[in-house]
Amino acid sequence: MAYVNSTRVAQMSFADRLSAAFDGVKQAIARRAIYKQTVRELNALSARELADLGIHRSMITRLAREAAYGK
Repeated sequence: MAYVNSTRVAQMSFADRLSAAFDGVKQAIARRAIYKQTVRELNALSARELADLGIHRSMITRLAREAAYGK
């Protein structure tokens, strides 16, 4: 005896894809804002304050990237 199984693959509608794209853009904007704020705040610190935190001025962009993007 033979059996036939048919399955449907759920596809995202255009509205779902558009919504996902907008969510991605909003997330990217939010991450960029975190990056910029972190850079701005660390640049505002004096060399002594940065040294107290164990941060060299050349590390600011890397630390901001890690804070915003986790890389």
